Amino acid sequence: MKLRFEASVEEFRQEFLHWLADNRPTAEEMAADPAVSSAHCPDWAKRWTKRLFDAGWLVPGWPPERGGRNAGAHETLVYLEEMSRSGVPRTTNPQGLGIIVPSLLDYGTPDQIKRYAMPLLHGEITACLGMSEPDAGSDLANLKTRAVRDGDTFVLNGQKVWTSGANYADFCFLFCRTDPDVPKHKGISIILLPMDTPGVTVRPLNEIVHPQHPDLNEVFLTDVVVPAANLVGKLNDGWAMANGSLAHERGMVWLMSVIDMEMGMQQMLELAPSILEALPEQERAVAADDVVRCYIESHAVRCLGYRGFARLVKGGSAPEQALMKLFASASRQRLARVAAEMRGPDALESKPQRSRRIGTLEDYFGIFGSTISAGSSEIQRNIIAERVLGLPRG
Repeated sequence: MKLRFEASVEEFRQEFLHWLADNRPTAEEMAADPAVSSAHCPDWAKRWTKRLFDAGWLVPGWPPERGGRNAGAHETLVYLEEMSRSGVPRTTNPQGLGIIVPSLLDYGTPDQIKRYAMPLLHGEITACLGMSEPDAGSDLANLKTRAVRDGDTFVLNGQKVWTSGANYADFCFLFCRTDPDVPKHKGISIILLPMDTPGVTVRPLNEIVHPQHPDLNEVFLTDVVVPAANLVGKLNDGWAMANGSLAHERGMVWLMSVIDMEMGMQQMLELAPSILEALPEQERAVAADDVVRCYIESHAVRCLGYRGFARLVKGGSAPEQALMKLFASASRQRLARVAAEMRGPDALESKPQRSRRIGTLEDYFGIFGSTISAGSSEIQRNIIAERVLGLPRG
């Protein structure tokens, strides 16, 4: 079966591809000054973000004044497909563009949109997302970081961990507890925290894959004072906004998983023939079965995503979206393992880099986080059991 889009959607795709060919940053530019963190925006990335914004290609589904061209859902889908395949990052601050800006546009004040959202869209600043804590990873409601009102300010104390890009970000979209006396999910608020505020300490965490350029950080807050005007939305309404933030992240994240899986599979197919030919017959059969399984799963991930997307476009619910994170991350881990095992000692030769290639140790180790970040697989199974299958808790 071959799925086809309407002619107008394919024309939209071609329009973007022509523009991309004429305007994309060169491989030499990106290699000379690589983005080393999810909130690091080199000069070429700043120019690229502004170029996308001005041309209406940063977020095509939004209006022109916010970097788009009022594109529909199908046009946005093909745009993201081609951007992902191009090898050029749409942004070097994915949590800023994908989660924080949409949340500010939904819940922020006009001043917050002007000071934080629009500079993010122009590539002038970057942001990190302050959610996880030592005792509040996948369970956000357990967070303990406190924000106490003191006149026209909030005083912040606490700790965040696994905060991607905190060592480069200009501000943090910080989830904190503003009322400890109500049920834990009802006393959470969101505050915009400039990262250069006195009392903020960032400690990068050592990473096995990128020891010179860690992206994950601990963030310590000690009597940090921020204006009360930095409160996003209503006081104690952070839980509802958190669900909105994660909905923004989930919206098209399945497509990124699909493209990553397919590109990895293509690299696997380039490696496989010569490696399989050199194996003893029995080992060759086992390895070939592994390759075929990965190939089937790469197609299954896309079909699952398309089915959920079609239901959402029609206004229905899409349980496939709940399954995508679980299935896609596990399938991608399997692909990395199979490729590394096939290459054997050759997998040790690669040098760490942010742009991973299948069959290398940085890809093998780096992909482990996919079943933890943005909701662990254990949490995803609970969500599927309760909200999709309707099973009782406990």
